[in-house]
Amino acid sequence: MALARFQSLFRTSRAAVIGMIHVKPLPGTPLSNYGMDELIEMAGKEAEIYRNSGVEGVLVENMFDLPYLERSSLGPETVACMTRICQEVRAIVPKEIPCGIQILAGGNQEALAVSKACGLQFIRAECFVFSHVADEGIMNGCAGHLLRYRHTIGAEDVMVFTDIKKKHSAHAITGDISITEMAQAARFFLADGVIITGASTGQEADHKELEDVESSVDLPVLIGSGITRENVHKYMKAHAFIVGSHFKEFGRWTENLKLERILSFTNEVKKLRGD
Repeated sequence: MALARFQSLFRTSRAAVIGMIHVKPLPGTPLSNYGMDELIEMAGKEAEIYRNSGVEGVLVENMFDLPYLERSSLGPETVACMTRICQEVRAIVPKEIPCGIQILAGGNQEALAVSKACGLQFIRAECFVFSHVADEGIMNGCAGHLLRYRHTIGAEDVMVFTDIKKKHSAHAITGDISITEMAQAARFFLADGVIITGASTGQEADHKELEDVESSVDLPVLIGSGITRENVHKYMKAHAFIVGSHFKEFGRWTENLKLERILSFTNEVKKLRGD
């Protein structure tokens, strides 16, 4: 059961806090001006901050690789660089804290490959079921190919948490399908958890959607954007929060990670959980 696996991995039944590491622009991307040693050092410093912050998980993402390539165009340099960075992060973060990866945009097989190589425990996948129009273009469901690939490389211990309504996207194609129907389809196609987000990075998710989805599938339900110390009380039914922007200075994803913001948030969550 996915719920039992989740609870065993994150060591809590509700409201696990997963902190984001937004890797600076990788080689070959338009904003890149760092060498690999610098990229590894910066990601390592953020991993060290999370090591002492009280989070239950860490998620590494190539957020600064703007503009993103659609998954069929991702180059081997992205996989190679993210593997090296995730290896460093996994070495710093204590083993009892699970680590995951997301490779934008829609690099779900690539994320599984990195997880296998680095001993990561989960991935965040985009467009697992159905199709939509993202700002990278049209993206189609990938569940069949992705889970076959996971089986082929022997990575079935890596959990797949999937966005069921991807950020930065138009959803007119699936306008006649409710978010609960999307979640049920992800469950039917063997996802290990579903993620609810706002419309864009840092935008608050609809807490009514959380209630609807949580009551309709026996899967972990994660909130993937817009969680803050001020609004987290509305989302305590969620199994986990993926938090990036709120942990940065001024609450902006482009800024530096601030330990005091993380501690304030994790302490509030522990209080609400009754820890």
